[in-house]
Amino acid sequence: MTTTQDIYAPRFLSGDEFSIPTFRLLRQDGTLHEGAEAPALTRDQALRIYRAMVATRVMDERMMAAQRQGRLSFYMQCTGEEAAVIGAAAALDDADMIMAQYREQGALVYRGFSYDEFMNQLFGNELDYGKGRQMPIHYGSRKLHYMTISSPLATQIPQATGYAYGQKLAGDGHCTIVFFGEGAASEGDFHAALNMAAVHEVPVIFFCRNNGYAISTPSIEQFAADGVAPRAFGYRMHVLRVDGNDVLAVLAATREARRIAVEQNKPVLIEAMTYRLAAHSSSDDPSGYRSKKEEEAWRDKDPLQRLKHWLVARDWWDDDEEKALQETLRREVLETMKRAEKRPPPPLDSLVTDVYADVTPALQRQLDRLKTHIRLYPEAYPRGARSLDPDVKAREADGDAGDDSVSDPVNQGGE
Repeated sequence: MTTTQDIYAPRFLSGDEFSIPTFRLLRQDGTLHEGAEAPALTRDQALRIYRAMVATRVMDERMMAAQRQGRLSFYMQCTGEEAAVIGAAAALDDADMIMAQYREQGALVYRGFSYDEFMNQLFGNELDYGKGRQMPIHYGSRKLHYMTISSPLATQIPQATGYAYGQKLAGDGHCTIVFFGEGAASEGDFHAALNMAAVHEVPVIFFCRNNGYAISTPSIEQFAADGVAPRAFGYRMHVLRVDGNDVLAVLAATREARRIAVEQNKPVLIEAMTYRLAAHSSSDDPSGYRSKKEEEAWRDKDPLQRLKHWLVARDWWDDDEEKALQETLRREVLETMKRAEKRPPPPLDSLVTDVYADVTPALQRQLDRLKTHIRLYPEAYPRGARSLDPDVKAREADGDAGDDSVSDPVNQGGE
């Protein structure tokens, strides 16, 4: 239904009539803004959030360094955006569905995904839930209600609307949150998803991480409007802009968004204003499109430090606990990485199983040809050859991967 007011001379609107404020609670020193009220949070809940943020940061630092050593083919960091991702995850019921883009590993950490599970996927070994079929950072967990990540940009956004429509029909009181960057919001999938969600009134939270860059393209070159939030007006959707480096504000905003989504079956758009402190991926060099001065200005807004100051002020955390946590996490990352590197890849036959109920003749012929090829050139496929025939004496083309003598990659020439 369209409602209009009659006018008798042309008067165009540009959108400048709307001004969307940014919701904030915490200052960088950990104190609350005047008039702000922290969301209800117990000590245990606050420490679960903080530990997940630190655990994500530690893993990201070490795995990027491991990629630089050649031990991992590819990696993407969440660095600088931990508050946006983990704050949102903490506001949900653990049975709510999370659909991620590729920088939301913190949500999995918060829900209990172990370092072993991360490493198995990153190295694509026999314990990888995806059976080695995906590139690194494409995590997924059925038990933690985290949909497996897809490479094509923004495909998860309309999928989230469809999944949430199913939740509405089921009436089980759950919702879906879908994460994406402001660059993905330029894809047609974004608009199709928001329109469908608004028309069918489904319980979905569209969570945009506006980190300033779509790989190397700054926001100012992506859209002329005031960010992504104003687009919600075109779909008559609830919307809120939040400081994405303020984990308490993100938590409070997402809690309210979830209430609207579940109780009213209404979609909500949240735009979290944050910054990607790391490169877009291990294949990117941000020095080519942004300055060190800009990066340092955002490092002063580090979301981990902001929450840490708040915890310390409440006597919920101290420097000794911080040191112990950092040391424990670093050790655990290194130990689990070494274990994952040593595990063999999935059996070759797993390439064609669970595609159909029964392996088709065409797939079987392809698999047989693959096995023949690997047996002819075992030196080119050392791990595949060992998986196929343990007695095949393939040359060790893996180098020193998995060598227990290798220490912390951060101190071994990594970034």
